[in-house]
Amino acid sequence: QVFTFNTVEIKAQPSVKVKNGAPMSIVCHADISKSTNFQLKHNFTIFKDGKLVFMTVSDKGDAQYEISMARSSDTGEYDCTVEAGGKTKSSNSLHVWVTGMTKPILTAEKKEVLEGEVVKLRCELPEEEPPLYFFFRKIKMNSTPKEKHVFEPYRNFSVVEFSVEEGDNILQFDCFGRRNVKLEFESSEHSNKTLVTVREPFIKPTLNAKPSSNITEGDRIQFECSTVVARMRDIEIILQKNKTILNSVRDEKLLKYSAVATLEDSGEYLCKVEQGRASKTTKLNVVVSELFPKPILAASVSKLDENKELTLSCSISGFRKANFSILRKNSNGDIWLKNSRNLTMRVNVNDTGSYICKAEVKGIVKESKPVRINVYAPVSKPTLSVVSGLPEVVLGKPLQLICRSVMGTPPITFTFYKGSEVKKTVINDTYATFLDENIRQNDKRGYKCDARNNHSSGMKTSNILNITVIVPIRNASLGSVPHGEVEDGSETAFLCSVTEGSWPIHFRIFRKTDHEVLLFEKSENADRVMWRKEAMNRQDTGTYYCMASNRANVVVKSHPITISVILAAWQKGVITAFVLILTAGAVTLTLWWFLCKKKKAKGPSMEMSGSALATNLTSEKLTRQHNDGDYYSGSGYIEDSENHMKSTDESKGPDLESAEVEYTEVEVSTLDPQREIDSVPIHFPAPVQKGTETVYSEIRKANN
Repeated sequence: QVFTFNTVEIKAQPSVKVKNGAPMSIVCHADISKSTNFQLKHNFTIFKDGKLVFMTVSDKGDAQYEISMARSSDTGEYDCTVEAGGKTKSSNSLHVWVTGMTKPILTAEKKEVLEGEVVKLRCELPEEEPPLYFFFRKIKMNSTPKEKHVFEPYRNFSVVEFSVEEGDNILQFDCFGRRNVKLEFESSEHSNKTLVTVREPFIKPTLNAKPSSNITEGDRIQFECSTVVARMRDIEIILQKNKTILNSVRDEKLLKYSAVATLEDSGEYLCKVEQGRASKTTKLNVVVSELFPKPILAASVSKLDENKELTLSCSISGFRKANFSILRKNSNGDIWLKNSRNLTMRVNVNDTGSYICKAEVKGIVKESKPVRINVYAPVSKPTLSVVSGLPEVVLGKPLQLICRSVMGTPPITFTFYKGSEVKKTVINDTYATFLDENIRQNDKRGYKCDARNNHSSGMKTSNILNITVIVPIRNASLGSVPHGEVEDGSETAFLCSVTEGSWPIHFRIFRKTDHEVLLFEKSENADRVMWRKEAMNRQDTGTYYCMASNRANVVVKSHPITISVILAAWQKGVITAFVLILTAGAVTLTLWWFLCKKKKAKGPSMEMSGSALATNLTSEKLTRQHNDGDYYSGSGYIEDSENHMKSTDESKGPDLESAEVEYTEVEVSTLDPQREIDSVPIHFPAPVQKGTETVYSEIRKANN
C-alpha cells in the first residue's frame, strides 16, 4: 500500500468575496496517488489567520467547512493541512473577504440633560473583530453635525462624551464603524439615531443701564444684570467691559454696578451667567457724551535759558467754569505746582521736564496733553585731547580725539576742525570723539573743536591742539672702523645709524657669540650714535649688530657684521725675533760642535811643540804669585789685536809643524762685580792673581 500526495488545495464557495450574511463554505481537497485501491483515512485541519477553525477525519479526499451566515469577522487568510498514513501536506493560503459590516448599536446614558452637562454615548459592533474605528456625530437643527472618532485596537465598542452648549435644545446622535481590509477601508451603515432633550438651567440674562445707555459725562450710570435659574446653587453673574471684570455676584439672580460716567466709559458691556459648564451672555452698548473738552496747556516758550521767566496757561475751549491745576510730570507721581489757570516762574536747569494741567467739572477731571520745557545752561569751554593721552601719533596709525564740555545742558553739538577745515559734527550729551585716519608726516595743521547747545550764549571753542607725528625707525645699519680685522689692543669705533625716524632714538649694540651680550645702550636726539671700544682682545671676536627704536614702538635690527681680533705688529716682531734667536742658537751650537770635533783631531801636534817651554814659563811665573791668589775661569782683554793679527798673518805657513811660537803679554785685572763689561770675552782657563798680573799665553800662528 504505497501512496503519495500530489497536491492539497483550498477554495471558497461560492467565491472568495462574499456578502455579509450570505452562506459560505471553505473546501479542502487532497489529490493522492495510490499503488492499489485501498482505504486511507485523512485528517483535515483548516486555519484562519493561523488559528484553528475546523478539523475532521474522512475516508474521502475532500473536507468542507460550512459557514451559514458569513460575517465580516470571517474575513481573513485560510489554509488547510492534510495528514494520512504518517504523511502531511499543506495547501497555499486563500484570502476570503466578507464584504459589508454589521449595523452598529448606539446607546445614550441619559435621554434628558441640562445645558452645560455632557451626553455619554456607547457605540458597539457586536459581530465585528478589532481593530476598529468608531465615528460619533452630534446633530443639531440647522447646523453642521459635530463629529468625533475613536480608534479601538482591542475591543469592538467605544464610548465618548459630548458637551451640551448654550442654544442646544433637541439633539440627535448616531455612529458608524470602519475597518481596514487589505489596505482598503470599509465602513458600516449608520446606527439608529438617539434623541436627547436639553433643558436650560437658567435663562439668558437681561442687562440694563439706568437712567439710559446714552448719558453725559458726570452723570451717574447704573447697570443691572439678572436671570431666572432652575437651581440657585453655583450660579454666578459677571459684568465685563473690554474683558475687564467690573463686578460679580455668586448664588444670586441680580447684579448691580454704578459709577460716574466719563468718556472712557463708552463702549460695549457684557453680562455673563455661569453654572457648571453652562454659560449665557448678554451685551449692551453705552454712549457717554462729552461734558467739556480736554484742557489745553500753553507755554510762553518751550526752550529757554536758565534764570529766564516762563509762563504756563491752561484753558478749555468754549468753557470757563472749571477748577484748574498745573503739575509737572514725574515717574514717582505728578508734582503739584499751583491751583490756577496760569503759572509764571523763573526757571533753572532742574525745571526741565513735561508739564500738564488738569480741569475739574462736576467731579470729572480731565488732563491736558503734556508740554515739554527745556531749560539750558551755557556750555563751558571745551577741552580737546588725545584719547590715548599724549599729543602724538605714529605715522600710519589713526588719531582719536575727544572733545569734552564739562558744563552745559545736552544735547550739545560738537564740531571738529583740522586747521580751518570742518571734519566732523556730532550731537551728544557731554563729549564727542573724532578719528583722523589721514595722518601725514609734514602736516602742520592743528586741531580744535567747538561746542554749542540751545543756550543763547552761542558757541565755545577749545584751544588748538598740535600733534607730534612720530615717524617709525627705518633701515638700521652698523659699521666699524677698522672693519673686519682688528689688531689686539687697538681701538675700534662702532657707528649705528638709521635712515629715518623721529628723535629721540634709543640705540643698542649687541655682540652675539654663544649668546647675545648688550655692549652699549644710549638714547640720542640724532639719527646715529658712535661707540668706541678702546682695547680689543681675542674675546671680542664675534658678530655685532645694533637695534634702534623710538616712541613708535617699532624695533629695527641692523644686518650683522663680523669682527676678528688679530695679533698686533709688535707682537708679531717679538714672535719673529724669538724664532730667529732660537734658529741662531741652533746654528751656533751646530757650528761649535763641528769646531770642537775638528780641534780634537789636530790638537796633539800643537801641544807637543810648545809643551816644554810653556811648562817652564808657567812654573817660573807661579812662583811669584801671592799665596792668597785664586784660580778661576776668567776673561782677558786682547791689546793691540790688529798687530797681533798681522803678526799672525805674516808668520802663517803651509805647515803647522814649522809655525813659530810668539808670546804676548796680557794684563789681567781683578774683576769688579759691580762693573759692567761690554767687551768680547775670550773664554779659556788662566791663572789669575789679585792685582795686575802678567799672563803669558802661547798663541801658535797657523794658516787657519
